[in-house]
Amino acid sequence: MRVFRTPLLNGVLIRRYKRFLADVRFPNGTVRTVHVANPGAMTGCAIPGSEVLVSDSGDPRRKLPLSWELVRVGRTWVCVNTAIANRTVRGWLEAGRLFADAGPLRAEPRHGSSRFDFALGDDVMIEVKTVTLLPERGVGAFPDSVTARGRRHMEELAALRGPRRVVIFFVARGDVRVVRPADEIDPAYGDALRHAVDAGVEVIALGARFDRHGVHWRGELPVDLGRAVH
Repeated sequence: MRVFRTPLLNGVLIRRYKRFLADVRFPNGTVRTVHVANPGAMTGCAIPGSEVLVSDSGDPRRKLPLSWELVRVGRTWVCVNTAIANRTVRGWLEAGRLFADAGPLRAEPRHGSSRFDFALGDDVMIEVKTVTLLPERGVGAFPDSVTARGRRHMEELAALRGPRRVVIFFVARGDVRVVRPADEIDPAYGDALRHAVDAGVEVIALGARFDRHGVHWRGELPVDLGRAVH
């Protein structure tokens, strides 16, 4: 599935800073500042000297026309642009890979005072979270930094009545076999997630493998809601 709107450019990461900025060196020796669409810590994914792939919007009106999309970690490409998660999940929903019998897709629906990522008619409400953290071999975890916003989303889903409620962990790297909450980073989020599950919220982890051409479906991965030992 093609999710990058333009061909990606090779570069080497010099540094990431101020959360949403990174300096990248390109093969011709030039250094450009690129946009980083990721509010998290990006632990293990922002190491200076890493090979990266960058997109060019071609829009002269943008202050930073280049965006960081992928980083190579070991032999695996990891997608660090969190907007790609929603773009991919939307494509998979539209293709009928998930909830094929549900109603029409709506993006960013409101339900009461809450806003979520997707709704399928009045039947399914979906919140998407991107997993890039690999705290141990084969294990993906969310979040990679304390997230009051993510905790609030879990509390809102737990309180929601009516539709089927689903959290999708979009696993943006191909070296993950199982997903769990990162209790060692944000135990309050892990507690909120488990409370939401007790209240009937479903948790699905979807595996993805990236290359410079796009994203490939890996299917559902198991989710371990046991508390991490640390």
